[in-house]
Amino acid sequence: MRHFPRITRKLCLPVLIVTTLLTQGVMAKQPAPDLLLTTATGQHKLSDYQGQVVYLDFWASWCKPCQRSFPWMNAMQQKYAGRGFTVVAINVDTDRKLADQFLSMLPATFPVAFDPEGTAPALYKVPGMPTSYLIDHTGQLRLAHQGFHIQKQDQYEQEIVALLEEMESSQ
Repeated sequence: MRHFPRITRKLCLPVLIVTTLLTQGVMAKQPAPDLLLTTATGQHKLSDYQGQVVYLDFWASWCKPCQRSFPWMNAMQQKYAGRGFTVVAINVDTDRKLADQFLSMLPATFPVAFDPEGTAPALYKVPGMPTSYLIDHTGQLRLAHQGFHIQKQDQYEQEIVALLEEMESSQ
């Protein structure tokens, strides 16, 4: 940043801080943009999961934190699927073979969609890999996280449980 004019440096920091805050925590409720999900078994829409709590995860094969997040996402899928929870992961590799190699080493027990054109991350304004969004049972974006931090796994799980309890109390 040394080469940027002083005014540019002063403007970049607040934008970076706001972006970080928005992707690390609570968001204002807003509808989750619907997506056409292309999986190994066909196509369906993200809105097909309305009525469930969804952990929408954007990932890439080269992403080291993604390698740490997959076992955790598998565990959450197994633990909470019966309560109306699902993980939906969207791979953004331009070469599908790279995603398939990743999945052969770290198989997913949840739906995995492929978006080599990057349409979905652009729509969600994904700032980096991985980025995840928690969507409530009414289809509203509620939380976002950039990165996957092992020390925050309990927090991530508590956020899922809170949305599941909210869903259960509304039924």
